[in-house]
Amino acid sequence: MRFVRARRERRRGGQLPLSAHQVSFSYTPRTTGARAAGNCVDAAVDAVSLDVRTGAFVGILGPNGCGKTTLLKLLAGVITPDAGRVTLHGKPLAAMPRRLAARHIAVVPQETHPAFDYTARQMVLMGRHPHLGTFQMEGPRDLAIAHEAMAATGTAALADRNYMTLSGGEKQRVIIASALAQEPEVLLLDEPTASLDLGYQLEIATLLTRLNRERGVTMVMATHDLNLAAATCDTLVLMRGGRVLADGRTCDVLTADAVERLYGVDADVRFHPRAGHVTVVPVGRLR
Repeated sequence: MRFVRARRERRRGGQLPLSAHQVSFSYTPRTTGARAAGNCVDAAVDAVSLDVRTGAFVGILGPNGCGKTTLLKLLAGVITPDAGRVTLHGKPLAAMPRRLAARHIAVVPQETHPAFDYTARQMVLMGRHPHLGTFQMEGPRDLAIAHEAMAATGTAALADRNYMTLSGGEKQRVIIASALAQEPEVLLLDEPTASLDLGYQLEIATLLTRLNRERGVTMVMATHDLNLAAATCDTLVLMRGGRVLADGRTCDVLTADAVERLYGVDADVRFHPRAGHVTVVPVGRLR
């Protein structure tokens, strides 16, 4: 797979391709003066800072409505912060053309519902659009990159299948392949295992881990699945009420106390020798 840029950046080490600096965002309309002052009443995201280092796998955890998806949208440039800024290699993301930003950042949403009956190959080729000019068709290089992305995600055999006839796990792997075909530096994932059965959850977790650790793809994932985060992420950001409660290495941040603070749940959190990582077993609700 041609993750040349990702591998080169990883060799340099310590790079910060994507950063959020005290970003705040509210879906409630406010006056111009309030925006200028950074007064974010009812903020979905409130003064959050996050550095995404090259080669990292960052997990964003928190209860419903804590701001995980909104933060991903801010990092993707889909929405613009009311206060603070998101930077890509030190340059304001909001000032970049969308096509240019999409060459660096790819997004895997919770669900994808195409308007037409596309094949899996056509869905993956959509990832090449940021690299094409107006009215330009995909060429041999684009087709080769799409084929490599499908091979890397185990979806090559599905190339001619109608996307909507695929299983949930197969669809998710195709969408990840489409994101990889963008040749991004950073892959943003919003609940990538939502609505999947246990087998497909493990399959997606294995795929993401391999892409991150073997191919150097930098990832940021929002998820409710604590065990998925424990198995895949080297760094965690814990959010509640739009704010960051804690961040750091997964082994340091994912604790029973943290689970109680986030969800009001008593949980048994301990290292599992067969799994090779910390596991979380909910015991009961505390509040």
